[in-house]
Amino acid sequence: MGRRGQSVTLSVSEQDKVQLEALALEFGMTWGDRPNISKLVEAIAQRQLIIAPNHDWANERINALNRAINALIDLGEMHAATAIAQLLLERSELTIPLRGELEQFLQKPALTSRIEIERYIHRQQPFQLSYQDAAGRVWSFTVRYAAIAIHDDRQYLDCWCEETEGNQDLPELIHNWCFRFDRIIDAAVSPIAGDWRFGLATIPVELHLFRGLAFAYQSKTARDDVNEWLIVEDPTSQKTVTQVRRVVRQVSSTFWLLREVLRYGQDCEIIAPDSVRQRLSQELVSLCKRYNLMGVSEN
Repeated sequence: MGRRGQSVTLSVSEQDKVQLEALALEFGMTWGDRPNISKLVEAIAQRQLIIAPNHDWANERINALNRAINALIDLGEMHAATAIAQLLLERSELTIPLRGELEQFLQKPALTSRIEIERYIHRQQPFQLSYQDAAGRVWSFTVRYAAIAIHDDRQYLDCWCEETEGNQDLPELIHNWCFRFDRIIDAAVSPIAGDWRFGLATIPVELHLFRGLAFAYQSKTARDDVNEWLIVEDPTSQKTVTQVRRVVRQVSSTFWLLREVLRYGQDCEIIAPDSVRQRLSQELVSLCKRYNLMGVSEN
């Protein structure tokens, strides 16, 4: 006679019993065609099944892994980025928008165009690329200069292109474009004949920095033509203010400049040229309209 195993009595509610039977079916622990809770418990005891923590990852962990995916994409490490994306998709804590973004990312082929573009930049070889914008439209560009740049902690491809249609920047800068690597269509990157430019189009912009920002500012040596302290009179109090830093910077995109200036609020002022200052004024008027602040006076 075979040796009978020791029995263990489980005291569980009917609802818990149903859940255990469902798990037994899911992992193939059955007696005939019926779920067998005893076999499920035995498999856990023998570590055939591993008990894992509940799906309780904090938002900080999920956000950190998502930032890691973006950084790896920027570096061209698609295999590592794909592995992390697949790991995240196994979690139930993801928001619906983030899950959709990750699923869309995994459906795309690896960004082999990045390697090819870096070769063209190194050789100073003009090239053509096709780009899909946020609305799903595909554009074709003839690139005469390109460089990998960081904007808002992400890497982009800054380019000087022959095409200007759809560019809403100032007339002096409408040949400059900024592309996300994950929207460049791999199959449509190819070399072309012609001359390579030696930089983006730029315009000088004068900024005044105040208070703590003036002292904390670190010169961006590649772009700053002037970085000096000014003595400025405050017209509201007729007192001399010495803590004003004047910066004159070469700017290739007013879009990224305005994003930076708005971040610092009243501690950063665009002085010149007037075309850039007016762009910021229009942005502020639109913002006030959005929050119903037009005509509201400070008390």
